[in-house]
Amino acid sequence: MSRLSARCTVLALSASVLVALTGCTDTSPPATIPVQTQPNPGEDAIALPAESVSAAVTKAVDALPGLIDAALEQSGVPGLAVAVVHDGEIVYSDGFGVKTAGTDDTVDAQTVFQIASVSKSLSATAVAKAITEGAVTWDTPVVEELPGFALSDAYVTRNATIGDYFSHRTGLATGAGDDLEDLGYDRDYIMEHLYLQPLSAFRSTYNYSNFGITVGAEAAAAALDKPWEDAIDELLFEPIGMTSSSARYADFLAQSNRATIHVLVDGEFVPLSERDPDPQSPAGGVSSTVLDLAAWMNVVLSDGKIAGAEYIDPATLTAATTGEMISGHPVSNTARTSMYGFGFNTGTELSGRTSISHSGAFILGAATSYRLVPSLDLGIVTLTNGGPQGVPEAINAEFLDLVQYGYVTRDWVTDFNAAIGSYYAPTGDLVEQTPPADASPPAPASDYVGTYTNPYYGELAVSEEAGELRAALGPDGAYVVTLDPWDADTFAFTPTGENAPPGSRSSATFSRTGGAVTALTMEFFNRQGLGTWTLAGSGSN
Repeated sequence: MSRLSARCTVLALSASVLVALTGCTDTSPPATIPVQTQPNPGEDAIALPAESVSAAVTKAVDALPGLIDAALEQSGVPGLAVAVVHDGEIVYSDGFGVKTAGTDDTVDAQTVFQIASVSKSLSATAVAKAITEGAVTWDTPVVEELPGFALSDAYVTRNATIGDYFSHRTGLATGAGDDLEDLGYDRDYIMEHLYLQPLSAFRSTYNYSNFGITVGAEAAAAALDKPWEDAIDELLFEPIGMTSSSARYADFLAQSNRATIHVLVDGEFVPLSERDPDPQSPAGGVSSTVLDLAAWMNVVLSDGKIAGAEYIDPATLTAATTGEMISGHPVSNTARTSMYGFGFNTGTELSGRTSISHSGAFILGAATSYRLVPSLDLGIVTLTNGGPQGVPEAINAEFLDLVQYGYVTRDWVTDFNAAIGSYYAPTGDLVEQTPPADASPPAPASDYVGTYTNPYYGELAVSEEAGELRAALGPDGAYVVTLDPWDADTFAFTPTGENAPPGSRSSATFSRTGGAVTALTMEFFNRQGLGTWTLAGSGSN
């Protein structure tokens, strides 16, 4: 080797050398990243690693069962079902695990799951069909169809449209009305009392609201002069052939091949609860199978066609599946922005391709997710019967990684689990607290016993039973908590329901006027400042 050749070799290996000597320049063509260009530059994307989309999908489908088995083993989720669609066909569907932990009753592709918030996208598709029929538009003010409905701001009441409610931009707080649902109130009661909820800025704040979506869907159903459950049947389920799908909880219970929900307790999934989501059915109350959802995904991917014929106006559906509101502001200028349409999440894949998705979850025991990549005419849906652990999102991400890049880019199960872990964080001001060492005893029970009223939550009855104070809330007083002495007129209680993960603990504080108890504040129910009940007949405001 000549002295010059040796020196060129050293230069090639040294990252600190910025300028090569004359005669050492590498003249070979640079490595290239193939890009699939389109007439519209906004649709350009990184090319697939396989020779065709079909080949890439086939390879990913072949790997899918192994990915699913690994995810179930890592997470402990009892069972799930998956379907993949491509070019208008269902190219894969199967079930894994069991419908109920501790049994050998296996999941299959026909097993019916509660799909939680994936319901929002189905409801939006049904509304898009109602718009196609001329019943409403995304810009129809809700009060035109629901003249008795109101929010706390008269301007918002008059102007908020079906699209505003479906894109979470009315100003209703995240979870507004969910607390009433936990107490057992029905849809009518909850909608009638949303006017007491404080509002954030109209059309400039994004707050994820189940009952916002529900209000928008109810307006569309009113325009059709039928209950929402019948409307979605006629607009969506029946025309598409989604014969196992329903927006009624009773229909789910009537299914013999249905998955039991499982809540995560001390690291193990157990079937402890039921979840009746009828009050928020348009937002979270649909039950379905992966085969039915595959048929629906093909309609969305085909711009609203059924068997090649237009069923939903493409522009109306595109309005729903493209961004309307920023749903996730990046923490830095290197991160991508998350967007929400009308009942659909929209985003951009690492490859540059747009994607459409939604996830659903019940803390009481369900986790679901679908993801569509329209430019590939590709979609995947995963339904599970375990509380949210990031499993459906991880499986969908792994599959789409294999299609687009030829390998799984990261440990999606671990990463999604970490991102979703906050769902299980106990809530309440007394979580992991102990009573003060110098706590004072409570007054006699007779000081606290009585009926308390609240314009939002309704009546609350405090009674003494077997030496314990109990508070009964909700319709017919069916939501009962024990008030444990904490410090003087402050007691502790354990809330229950979808919005109270295991370990939740909160305070209940009685207030006095002139020495007599006149009110009770339940801190768990006071997030929006609505959680104070007044003792009937006390004269307190």
